[in-house]
This record gives sequence, C-alpha cells and structure tokens, in this order.
Amino acid sequence: MTEILETEMEERAPAKVEEFAEMYTWHEGMEWNPVERVILERRSVRKYKDKQVPEALVRRILEAGRFAPSAGNSQPWKFVVVRDRDMIDSMQKYVQLRCKAFKFFLNWQKSPLGKIAWFYFQMTARLLPNLMHPIPFGAITVIADGKLKLFHDAPTVILILMDRRGAAKPPIDVGIAGQNMILAAHSLGLGTCWVGFVEVFKFGTKWNKKLGVAWPYKLVEGIALGYPVGNPDGMIERELQEVDWWEGGQKRTVY
Repeated sequence: MTEILETEMEERAPAKVEEFAEMYTWHEGMEWNPVERVILERRSVRKYKDKQVPEALVRRILEAGRFAPSAGNSQPWKFVVVRDRDMIDSMQKYVQLRCKAFKFFLNWQKSPLGKIAWFYFQMTARLLPNLMHPIPFGAITVIADGKLKLFHDAPTVILILMDRRGAAKPPIDVGIAGQNMILAAHSLGLGTCWVGFVEVFKFGTKWNKKLGVAWPYKLVEGIALGYPVGNPDGMIERELQEVDWWEGGQKRTVY
C-alpha cells in the first residue's frame, strides 16, 4: 500500500500547481480551497446505508491515519477494523447493558437506591468529571433505553488503540490520527462519527481479549464509518470564540 501511495504521489507531483490551482497559495477574498471545504463541511453522521465500504477504501483511510504527525514520530497507535455485522451488534448490546447499569447507579433522581445513588454519583463526578459532563451523561440514558446505538449501525468500525509508551502526549497524537481519517473519509464521500463510548469495553475482559487490547495499548476511541443516508454535510453556524492576539507588544481580542 505504501509503495502504491508513493508512486501515486510521484506521478501527481509534476501536475501539482495545475491540478491544485486553488491550493498552496492565498490571496485576499479567495474562496475556500478543497482542503478547507472538507474541514468546514464535514459533520458527524448517525444514519448509514446498508452498504459495506470496499476494503481498499478502508485501507486508504487507514493510510491517512498512519501518516499523521506524532511526537518524535513515535506513532503511538494501533488500528482495529471491525466489519462483521454480528460482532458489531454484540458490541452495541454489551454497551447498552453497561449503560443500563450506569443509569441505575448514576441517575440518582430516578434510581430506587436513593441516597446511595446520590453518593455514588457525587463520587463518580469527582473522579471522572469529563465522563459526567451533561453530554456523555445524557447519552448514557439514551443508549440504555435503546434509542441510540453505539455505532449507529455503521457497516465498518475503526477502533483506535493508544500505546501508553508514546513520546510526550500520546492522546494528542492519537486524536490527530483520528482526525486525519475522518477528514479523508469525508473527502472520499463517506460519513463518520466519533464514538468515545468504546471505552466502556475496558470493563469487560471478553472484549479486551477479543479486540487485542493489552498492555501497553488502551482502547481510547472509535470511528463509525459508512455511506451516509441523505446529504448531512455542509457548513453550519458555530459559536465565535474570543482569541487573545499578541502583536507589537500589545494584546487585542479577535474573533
């Protein structure tokens, strides 16, 4: 695959300026170039067609991940591809059962455990503040009730394992690799969705063994991959955020 990719790059190099006239340059008022459009128009997809992604196309997406930058080029990742429908269904059911248990212990307002559930919630919120953020906490209930499937019935799932021995900040490097893959997938007409709930598998020795999750690797992220139903992509409004801009010895705020 690497040899093929290098050959393609060599063949395309002479035509670089002509074929990508909108890239590798900038001028005031120019339109978004192809790379910028892929970034700005890509959206998470949670409804997929019942159509499998060709293996060659999946391999191409994995190459985009492999070429991601990492500290010292340590490449602290390992990719696991799951395309077996029965296995994906089993994984989704496992997470649903786990979420039912979490809902029972953490949803203190409705749990029959009363004050015990409240205490458990408070303790978990302090130990795992990111997990108890309203967004994932709300997803626990939706998944437990069967209203949301872990991988949204995508035909292909890419799991990302992180090598804890990686240089500097492996979680950042793994995130960059994942971003490379979802942007490449979008540019190739596919839909993707980040699936952070794959971390739930760490509670089950069966899935750790089956997926090959063993020291020094840790399952940190998943990507649902497939052909989207309809056309969900396109630019949407995003909240503007303040940026502190230092120049000429002075600071100003820009948006």
